[in-house]
Amino acid sequence: MAGLGSYRRPLPGTQPDYLFAPYASTLKRAPTRPLVMLPQTLTELTGPVFGRDEVKPGDADLTRQHKGEPIGERIIVSGRVLDENARPVPHTLVEIWQANSAGRYPHRTDQHDAPADPNFTGCGRVLTDNNGGYRFVSIKPGAYPWRNHPNAWRPAHIHFSLFGPAFVTRLVTQMYFPGDPLLPYDPMFNCVPDEGARQRLISAFDLDTTIPEIALGYRFNIILRGPGETPMERKS
Repeated sequence: MAGLGSYRRPLPGTQPDYLFAPYASTLKRAPTRPLVMLPQTLTELTGPVFGRDEVKPGDADLTRQHKGEPIGERIIVSGRVLDENARPVPHTLVEIWQANSAGRYPHRTDQHDAPADPNFTGCGRVLTDNNGGYRFVSIKPGAYPWRNHPNAWRPAHIHFSLFGPAFVTRLVTQMYFPGDPLLPYDPMFNCVPDEGARQRLISAFDLDTTIPEIALGYRFNIILRGPGETPMERKS
């Protein structure tokens, strides 16, 4: 995403494996044969692109997308998208999606016995600025059961999607919250073998971006590649 040059493979242990037995669904979807690397042609590298006209000014505030007020603790999530040399990656489309404060998604297949929130859709998008910065206003998501194993609960998290110059450059990851007691028990979080890399998935409380009497701030920088790369979901 940071450019069209050669891609350096991530350091061993810093990215999740395709097969991680405690994460039950990987047993069915992980590749059983060696992967075949397909060359990228000019078509994959040049389009489609995402312009500013695709992103509305209010898309980054998930608390103002409906007539009523959403229920839950308001948060500010901000950070920067950087390359391996800590240089900003501007004009990158950053999208997020998340559960509501009760841990429920507004989707017909979500059968969690928790209240839906008609004033919270849980989706937002923004383009990074010239310094690679982004900022979202949202509601802190709740934990929810997911039946991966007995008494399995997903920690509070926000899904992130980043688009480069084309669909083939899309990257997906998850952001967690500091001090969450569910993290040691979550197979998705722990499928990243390297402890330092796992910690890069946890946001940091940020008093500087906290809005007094309104919302707590969290900072989550995303490194696209290199030794400090943010762990990303791998596609089988």
